[in-house]
Formats: sequence, C-alpha cells, structure tokens
Amino acid sequence: QVQLVDSGGGLVQAGGSLRLSCAASGRTFTFSSYAMGWFRQAPGKEREFVAAISWSGANKYYADSVTGRFTISRDNAKNTLHLQMNSLKPEDTAVYYCAAVQETFPHTIVVVTTGYDYWGQGTQVTVSS
Repeated sequence: QVQLVDSGGGLVQAGGSLRLSCAASGRTFTFSSYAMGWFRQAPGKEREFVAAISWSGANKYYADSVTGRFTISRDNAKNTLHLQMNSLKPEDTAVYYCAAVQETFPHTIVVVTTGYDYWGQGTQVTVSS
C-alpha cells in the first residue's frame, strides 16, 4: 500500500505564491518508480488535471491554465513531490490532490484521474481577489 499526505495549502491573495508538498510512504513502496501528478477540485466541479511528472523527473506536463505559473518537482531521495504555485489567481481556488501510479518506463507521465492508483487526502488552496 501507498500513503500520500498532502500539505502546504492555505489562504493567499491574488498574485501570491504557495508551495504544496506530498509525502509518500509505504512498506514496499519505491517512490522512484512511481509517476506522480497534481489534480484539483473546485466546489461543484469535477477533479481536473494540473501537472504531472515522470518517475525519472525528466518529463513534466502542465494544464494550459497553469503553464508558466506552476512548477512540479520531485525529490526521490526524500519521497516527496512538490507543486510551486506562483501568480495565483482566484480561479486557482480548489482542493489540491497528489496522485501516484507505478510505471514501468522512467519517462511516462499520466494526465488523467483514472490513470492513478493512489491519492492524497487533499489540501485546500484559497486565493482571494
């Protein structure tokens, strides 16, 4: 089993920054063989893709709405995933979730919710105007 714990959310003014973290653990879990992603869900809306990273860290992909403002990164030595969010907008307000799936190939990225097996509990991000 894999446990993911999201943290780093909060209340910030428009134009501000936040850094989300996702700590991964498990009895036989090898973080460096898992592709990771961030998703978000606003009230009344479906969960949507934000960013993804391969387990090698070589490949990254972003939703159009966050490209140029958000940066996904991972530290395989510390079993941690991050999402640096800059120039935040009120429309970024949502609960943010990290997700993990074991992948065979080091450069694979996954951008759909159905492609992931494990999810964090979510962390609230609220951007005021």
